[in-house]
Amino acid sequence: MKLLKTSIALFLLAAVWGCSSQSGSHSELNFAQDNGGITLPDGFKAVVVTDSVGPARHITADEDGDLYVSLSEPQNGHGIAALRDTNGDGKADVTKYFGKLTGTGIHLQNGYLYHSSDTSVVRYKMDQNKLVPTSEPETVVGGFPTQSQHAAKSFTFDKNGNIYVNIGGPANACQEEMRTPGSPGMKPCPLLEDHAGIWQFDANATGQSAQSDGQRYTTGIRNAVALDWNDNVDQLYLVQHGRDQLHSLWPDLYTQKQSVSQPAEEFFQVNEGDNFGWPYTYYNWKKDQKMLAPEYGGDGETPAEEGKYEDPIMAFPGHWAPNDLYFYNSSQFPKKYKKGAFIAFHGSWNRAPEPQKGYKVVFVPFDGEKPSGDYMEFADGFSGTDSLQSPGDAKYRPMGLATHNDGSLYISESVKGKIWRVVYTGK
Repeated sequence: MKLLKTSIALFLLAAVWGCSSQSGSHSELNFAQDNGGITLPDGFKAVVVTDSVGPARHITADEDGDLYVSLSEPQNGHGIAALRDTNGDGKADVTKYFGKLTGTGIHLQNGYLYHSSDTSVVRYKMDQNKLVPTSEPETVVGGFPTQSQHAAKSFTFDKNGNIYVNIGGPANACQEEMRTPGSPGMKPCPLLEDHAGIWQFDANATGQSAQSDGQRYTTGIRNAVALDWNDNVDQLYLVQHGRDQLHSLWPDLYTQKQSVSQPAEEFFQVNEGDNFGWPYTYYNWKKDQKMLAPEYGGDGETPAEEGKYEDPIMAFPGHWAPNDLYFYNSSQFPKKYKKGAFIAFHGSWNRAPEPQKGYKVVFVPFDGEKPSGDYMEFADGFSGTDSLQSPGDAKYRPMGLATHNDGSLYISESVKGKIWRVVYTGK
């Protein structure tokens, strides 16, 4: 009996040693010599998980390190990719495709894989130890409006069983004649009734309708592909795509140079019932001021009505296209990254004829509910050139963020679906 107890104790101790070694050492990882074509801060290295899984949108990882990728275009007739590393080198050696719908949002929650198309959110019951679910998907929320602009239904979860879904405004500025020079804005903007905000639904219920179930949580958001629930303060945050075409639609009010970098991409802390001002306002990041939109009588100098709309907690230069937000709560990275936010900027088209910007991942340090300092560039070099004239010429476009079970950071991109795993080695 004593021998049996000793054997069990040694087995458990060996298991603990094994787990500790796996989480504390990355000596087996196959790091890319050039970090897979991107630049990182000193002390960080990257493994290329896969070179081309298909045009990737958001990503999520389970406790075993399996990675799930939402695709914008079907691969082998499917809209989700599942990746597994079986030998611990960081590279995916098993890739399987499943699901009939393409889309953007994807997240593992309470034993289910949630996935969104442009018009629905569905979920798959995950089977233990199986990479791909064997059951058919259940519709969580269906019937989202079909729209030709800003259709991605990105989403996040709180701690209380709610799912928050972005419904973008299907327009640039709610003009009477869409994207037409000099056309005034509709007032009130009818698109605000069913679009341009975040809607809250029951994450555990199925068969919900976008029209009759749930409630509007916040309004005045042009499009928030990047959103995340910050568990550290139990609150929603998002980064909005700012409007386009200040100069081409209102050439008498804005120079081409002004239009290249304005308006801001706004980082918002969100409370229920907040109104962030779209389409009536935009944010001038150089003046740190909310401005009245030209479609509603603005002239580039007139501020929005004070106190009516919420200001951002941080503003970024225009047309960087924020496409994912991720609060980092792991400890693999140095302490300064703990509880801060990573933002993936996809890059846009509206800086033409000037070179395009964005195409990077930045980090924002946090202290409680607010940023504690300015943002820093974390991962760059995705575009493959120092002067990019068109988004179509970008080698990679950062898109999705997630963490491995050891706290290293996954980054996906949308051109071919290359995925990096960024690890802090201190070297």
